[in-house]
Amino acid sequence: MAMHVVLVEPEIPPNTGNIARTCAATGTVLHLVKPLGFQIDDKSLKRAGLDYWKYVDVRVHESLAAFLEEYEGRRMFLATTKGARVYTEPEYQDEDMILFGRETKGLPRDFIESRKEWAVRIPMSEDTRLRSFNLANSANIILFEALRQQGFPNLK
Repeated sequence: MAMHVVLVEPEIPPNTGNIARTCAATGTVLHLVKPLGFQIDDKSLKRAGLDYWKYVDVRVHESLAAFLEEYEGRRMFLATTKGARVYTEPEYQDEDMILFGRETKGLPRDFIESRKEWAVRIPMSEDTRLRSFNLANSANIILFEALRQQGFPNLK
């Protein structure tokens, strides 16, 4: 029993490494959906995850379609700046999946449109010129809200 963080076509190795470290520390499953913007053995990826990689349940998927087919019927929240709901609104449950898109483009627009009711966002200032928060920070923010709601299961 665990939460799942899904990175769809991640591009920046240190982000993925930092998220892997969080997943190791929280017992969260990490899914990487190809194509990846780096090799899994990339030095900067390993460096960012430090020595935590051996503690992470990492599952690699050939495509978003393959991932969706394998996990059909599962609750999947889409982290996007286009979400109508704030990430604190849903009631997260064990085994929920939180999907994050590429650093430069996010999740595919048609994918978000077809699952709008599952789209969540982190509030940001309308005055900012920034497009979104850093991927690793966003994953931590939403994952820890989901874990908090569940009473931080298996964490001390």
